[in-house]
Amino acid sequence: MRHQRVMKKFGRSTAHRAMLMKSLVTNLILAESIKTTLPKAKEARKDADKMVTIAKKGDLSARRLAASRLLDPKAVQKLFDKIAPAMKDRNGGYTRIVKLGTRKGDAAEMCILQWVTAGEAAPAAETKEPAKEVK
Repeated sequence: MRHQRVMKKFGRSTAHRAMLMKSLVTNLILAESIKTTLPKAKEARKDADKMVTIAKKGDLSARRLAASRLLDPKAVQKLFDKIAPAMKDRNGGYTRIVKLGTRKGDAAEMCILQWVTAGEAAPAAETKEPAKEVK
């Protein structure tokens, strides 16, 4: 039985699955938003939130730990310089998942995984005032 086994295996070996998660988190940091399947996004969100928690410490030990878990030094730089300071007032919940519907080829449920501050930086939907009538 799989009691208290939370991780999904995705039909991959351990090394392949670990590299998949590293790649998803690294690309999320660099691109600030990624399009993937819903189960992969739910697993990557766990790792991404942990990376922000590590980066909020800001010391050398945290930077080395983040560098060991990410694939690109530019991602480490961006995580510590831009993303972690933007999240300093939040206590978790650093990412959001926006569902997009199903993929045409295999009907896999697709979604966008993005940082919470990415949507807040964009202006909200502007309300248009109704045109004034001329009499």
